[in-house]
Amino acid sequence: MSEYFGTEQQKKMQARVESAAEWISQTPGACNPGRFMGTDDPGLLGWSTIFETLENDGIYSFQLVRSNELEDITRKLAEHRYRIDLWDVFVATSAQVKPAVLNILGNGLPDEFRIISASEITEHNNILKFQSFLATNGIAPFSASMLAGEYGPATSVAIADKAGELAAVAHGYFPHNKHSPHCQNAWCGLVAVSPEYRGKSLGKFVNARLIANCIDDLGAKMVHQYVASSNVVSRKMVQSSGLMLEPDLSCGLAVSGGERFTR
Repeated sequence: MSEYFGTEQQKKMQARVESAAEWISQTPGACNPGRFMGTDDPGLLGWSTIFETLENDGIYSFQLVRSNELEDITRKLAEHRYRIDLWDVFVATSAQVKPAVLNILGNGLPDEFRIISASEITEHNNILKFQSFLATNGIAPFSASMLAGEYGPATSVAIADKAGELAAVAHGYFPHNKHSPHCQNAWCGLVAVSPEYRGKSLGKFVNARLIANCIDDLGAKMVHQYVASSNVVSRKMVQSSGLMLEPDLSCGLAVSGGERFTR
């Protein structure tokens, strides 16, 4: 399963990540952001590798890098006419999130919604619906293979309405390889809620369910999420699950121009 979905650029990057998956898993300083190439330690990986990839792809991710390195990263990128879009990092240990997550899940879902089983999500037609739902809601999707966990442990959560249509989704996995201090830290993201059902706490529930899956099923010792500084709703959702803003870490996406690659 390696179906790509989205714009031509998004599909190109999904294929790029899959083709480099083995290299990413074995190379110190490399990480797998899912939708493009990336690093969690640019000094270790090497700037020649980063700029070679940027020249080919036009996009590159800096994940969980130290905030005090941002000035140097931004300067180096600007010298090559790239800008960097930034997201704040929220983190927590499994013990820190557990009480908040259990409280949210204990409240359950409104009667008209149900959780779709993991096996049902990964069925061919449903995974395409998952990707389409993300794209429709302004989030660049992963490839079907990434969502299905073919490149490492992963988990997806989906909520359906009474008609069986997707109402909310989320996905988590381990982006960082064995050489990284973040190798046991799961990323939780791709959280999207249908505009029709916003205001019903579906985002809070699907995010909490995802975090619980990452801890209980994947064995994550920590979890982290990225949120833009302007996204007030998502910040509240993430914080409701017990994650806290970590000012010493940042996430950035180097691009050559135009709009943000994903929200």
